Amino acid sequence: MYNKTFSILLFYFNLLLCVRCAGRCCCDGIKKAVCSSWTQWIMSLILFAFVVRVRDGLPLSASTDFEHNRELQERKQQLRTISKALALFPDRGTVKGQKLNIYFVSSEGVSYMTVCHCSLPVAKAFCFLEDLRWEFTTCYNSTVVALAARPYPFLEFDSTIQKLKQQYNQSGGPALEITLAEVQQDLNIHPPQVLTLEEVELTNGTANGHMEQAPGSGQNVRLEPVTAPGILSLVLNIMCASLNIIRGVHLIEYTFQDDYEGIWNVVAFFLAFVCCVFQCHLYLFHSSLKKPKSFTLLSVIVLCNFYLLGMRNMWQLIFHISVASLSTVLILTRKLQDRTNDCGV
Repeated sequence: MYNKTFSILLFYFNLLLCVRCAGRCCCDGIKKAVCSSWTQWIMSLILFAFVVRVRDGLPLSASTDFEHNRELQERKQQLRTISKALALFPDRGTVKGQKLNIYFVSSEGVSYMTVCHCSLPVAKAFCFLEDLRWEFTTCYNSTVVALAARPYPFLEFDSTIQKLKQQYNQSGGPALEITLAEVQQDLNIHPPQVLTLEEVELTNGTANGHMEQAPGSGQNVRLEPVTAPGILSLVLNIMCASLNIIRGVHLIEYTFQDDYEGIWNVVAFFLAFVCCVFQCHLYLFHSSLKKPKSFTLLSVIVLCNFYLLGMRNMWQLIFHISVASLSTVLILTRKLQDRTNDCGV
């Protein structure tokens, strides 16, 4: 009886020891897996990569990431800001952040951009971008890139980006033919321009029409489609401009005969003609400082018509001023077309 009871107790004691050992092993395994995952996340020095067309900032491809780091999201937003004004930036640049830096390289109409941890050497960051450029140009030629019309047409390139990121994050070295020494030597000869966040915002404002655009910037700024009232105002403006130039040319003949007594009337007609032409230009094409320009043109047309009051009746005066006012309203209400969204990448 006692032997049987002792055997049962011994059995349960051994079973308890087994369960405890198994639980400890399981916990150790989970702990190792979590630590391994955490270490891998900590060692991810290249966090995000972005490929964009220089001409108009069209996103071509990007790496997929699931991190919700606040600074990373801010850097990604700054990447999109830079991409809209790449034609105004140098071919190679750096934007330094608190813990994360932005690096980009532009070549053959395509820019390769990345967000990296500040502990990653600059040479390795640009080495990664050179590898990325090599891979992209191998997969897609310039004609395909130029004909791309929608955002992210080469999303399948994400798999290649992930392989490159993994190569650099794990081994820390180049994946293709480019060597770290070559990139370091090139950076010593042609160092990347270090940009500040203020310069990025300022240049982006220039590219979006808040300031005069630099010549040859290549930015594709589009206005909203021309409306029916817009077409009407253009026709009426052309009519007013034609009437002004015709009256001015005819008046020149009489001015020469009358010892230049009507020379200021001729100037008023020609000035009104020029203002009408500029109003058409302002309506059809984007321009900075649109509001002061349009109000200046309207004021000059009104003053010219009042000066010509003796040569025009009241109805003609009202017609010319009304056409100029309509054109001014339509110029100010015609907005820029919204850019295509980045599809949340």
